[in-house]
Amino acid sequence: MPASRSLKHVLLTHELALFLLVVLTGLLAGVSAYYWQETSRQSLRITRMTNAAQEIRTNLFRQVKEISWARLLRDASAAGVYTRFSREIDRHFNVLRQSTESRAEDEAVQALQKSYRRLQLDMNRIFVDPYPAAEVAPIRLLDPAYERGLVGGFELDYDSLATLLGRTTRRLVDREQLWTGIAMWGISVPFVLAVLLLGLMRHRIQGGFVRPVAALTTGAREMSAGRLDVRVPEEGVTELCELAKAFNHMAQELERSREALVESERAAALGALVPVVAHNIRNPLASIRATAQLLDENTDAEEQIEIRQMLIETVDRLGRWVSALVSYLHPLKPAPMLMSPTAMFDAAATLLAPRLDARDVEIVRTVWDADPQVPVDVDLMEQAIYGLLSNAVDASPEGGRIEISCRVEGDWLRLGIRDLGPGMPFRPEPGGLEPGPTTKRMGTGLGIPVAFKVCKAHGWNITFEAAAGGGTEVVIRAPLAAPVWPVETISAGRENAA
Repeated sequence: MPASRSLKHVLLTHELALFLLVVLTGLLAGVSAYYWQETSRQSLRITRMTNAAQEIRTNLFRQVKEISWARLLRDASAAGVYTRFSREIDRHFNVLRQSTESRAEDEAVQALQKSYRRLQLDMNRIFVDPYPAAEVAPIRLLDPAYERGLVGGFELDYDSLATLLGRTTRRLVDREQLWTGIAMWGISVPFVLAVLLLGLMRHRIQGGFVRPVAALTTGAREMSAGRLDVRVPEEGVTELCELAKAFNHMAQELERSREALVESERAAALGALVPVVAHNIRNPLASIRATAQLLDENTDAEEQIEIRQMLIETVDRLGRWVSALVSYLHPLKPAPMLMSPTAMFDAAATLLAPRLDARDVEIVRTVWDADPQVPVDVDLMEQAIYGLLSNAVDASPEGGRIEISCRVEGDWLRLGIRDLGPGMPFRPEPGGLEPGPTTKRMGTGLGIPVAFKVCKAHGWNITFEAAAGGGTEVVIRAPLAAPVWPVETISAGRENAA
């Protein structure tokens, strides 16, 4: 048997694997979130620096243009406009310095700011000095070449910063594409691991728990049906292996106990049967012996014929009792079919017709408000009903009647047979083999035990009650739903039903 693990260990392993999968998924999600957040922050920072640099360049050119025209027109407000543009440019330089995160970026911003300071000194000499060195200064301000030469150094440093920021932007784009590809594979990794973990868990649970539990359930069902030789495989987790061992041990013990119980019941049944057999054989033998002794005396031919008839009847009665006893002990499974109570009573009454006519006894239906079809072994039940009606005929006075009834009581069908005789001198008990007292020359005394056995084999109930006003009423209760037939039943033999 392969080594097994406890259910606690298996569940702990699966929980740990699931926890690790959740941790891995969380790490991937955290790394992805951090990467996207960092990429977004860097993109915003580069965008902010690019916008600030462009604003510096734009404001510088606007400063040069506005102040040039103001100076050319000798506008007295030129100084205020010049100062406003200078403050705006300084504010954007502050944004650039605060946004740098590398030495190269910081050096590029410092170089751009130095170029601006040099340019600002030149502009201060031209625009701020109220006494220009030459009267041609206003004319030089209109020369585009002079403007380009004035801001040429600034443009070089601006291009250097823009190139640096462009390279940083391209690196971010390349890194974003790389991480996007990695993220696609990273997302599939937890999914693949989850599928593998699910398959592994299913395999382990099926092999270690589900199949062993199913085997135990099947074994318990078979054991409840009476098959105590069933054995379940000792496999699965440790707890189920121990349970299977205990189940198999219990099955073995129950099998041994049943065998011992069967032997005990067999001995008890034999002990109960021996007096019955002795009683029912001793009486006919005594009658045969007494009758045979009569033959030793002088008898005429008519007496000899009567003695011979008595011997034949006694031997026949003994034969019928032995046959009925064998039939009573013969095991047979019922073969059910749907049949109505009316048909079964009519069949039994037809067989009893000669005896009914001889004693002038009538069968009367008192209550017959239902006639449903019930699953029943027709031969066995007709035999039981025949025996009960036969007892009722013998107990009834000449010219009397037998009352039969059939009605539905909830989920049960109630069948009744009542005679108007003196009542039964004893109370029949289920499972009793010893027949009650009988004075019937044609009877065997086994009609009631046979009825008990047949009803028990069908799952029906039979009781004998003292009827109000005298007589005995036999009550048979049959479930209207289809019964669950026992695995083995001991009932009257069908071969001797007739």
